[in-house]
Amino acid sequence: MKQSNLKCAAAAALISLASISTVSPTLAAIQDYEFQLVESEIKKGEAVIAVRLINKVAGKPVPNAVIFATRLDMAPDGMQEMATKMTPVPSPEPGIYQFKANLSMAGGWQLSIGAKVQGETGSVENKLVFRAVP
Repeated sequence: MKQSNLKCAAAAALISLASISTVSPTLAAIQDYEFQLVESEIKKGEAVIAVRLINKVAGKPVPNAVIFATRLDMAPDGMQEMATKMTPVPSPEPGIYQFKANLSMAGGWQLSIGAKVQGETGSVENKLVFRAVP
């Protein structure tokens, strides 16, 4: 009888160990995420600015983030007061976030963006610089 209980206990332990290793998610820290520009040069005027949110460790795009802060201005050219409004537009693929804006002048523009990643504590915040070209 003791040998039977020992076999059952060993089998249960192996099953538990196997289920833990296949179910436990890979933990990431908020600094493992970043926004990247899809294009570093965008045509002046009515434009669509696309950014990709990626998990740097996994090298994969991150869909379904909640964008809570955006600002677009010409800070790289010393004109922080030259800001413009941005409107979210539908994305062509998961992990890409797009915004429509009027880039009224050619030059350096800075997109400040913040997002909450599902299941993570904290928020991802980046400042991305691109050029508006004629």
